[in-house]
Amino acid sequence: MSKISLITASSNSLSTIKHTIDSVLEQSYPDIEYIIIDNGSIDGTVDIVKSYNDRISEFISEPDNGIYDAMNKGIKLATGDIIGIINSDDFFIDSFAIEKVMDIFNTTQTDCVYADLIYVDKADTNKVIRHWKTNEYIHGAFNKGWHPAHPSFYLRRHVYKQYGDFDLSFKLAADFELMLRMLEKYRISSIYLPIPLVKMRTGGATNKSLVNIFNQNIECIRAFKKNGLNAGILYPLYRLIPKLKQFLS
Repeated sequence: MSKISLITASSNSLSTIKHTIDSVLEQSYPDIEYIIIDNGSIDGTVDIVKSYNDRISEFISEPDNGIYDAMNKGIKLATGDIIGIINSDDFFIDSFAIEKVMDIFNTTQTDCVYADLIYVDKADTNKVIRHWKTNEYIHGAFNKGWHPAHPSFYLRRHVYKQYGDFDLSFKLAADFELMLRMLEKYRISSIYLPIPLVKMRTGGATNKSLVNIFNQNIECIRAFKKNGLNAGILYPLYRLIPKLKQFLS
């Protein structure tokens, strides 16, 4: 049975961090290393994390250079065979989410498992805003606007060691660039788990404004170029269409 490391990056997450931590600690899978990397929060986040004492495997609170820098710190600390990210405003949909992921890793040699995600209202987490249905990966799919939901994306640790972690030159789309690099450039093996694993509150950094959405799309195009891949002139439109379909479905 393999160990999984789950990493949470937090920054003044007082209103949501407890929900995230509880959803991790309630997981049925028995071998979970839980790492929290905090950006020197001053709103009470640190006190909440410390209240869990030895139930958190690693906790660091210090200034960082953004969420992806915090994730990289967590990856470097991780000792699990598998690594997953659960953000401080996300939570697992039920207590069996990680067990379902690890059933696949423990019975196959796949490098990656990814699943679906549900966006929920920030204030009312029972209100569904959007169901992100990922579907099976086909080579070239990124060019058509497809990509996995990063909070439901799990990699073997040796893949990070071989192909690198988050590129900090990307401020809004480092998660996209990493998944693009892994799946399209290096063609790691992957298995799609066709169920939602995580609920994500709306209002994250990339969706706070139209400017951020625009800048994220620019970064996504740059991610293709940096990895020697062609995004295509219609890529921004392809990227938008699946999201519209998910809102309307």
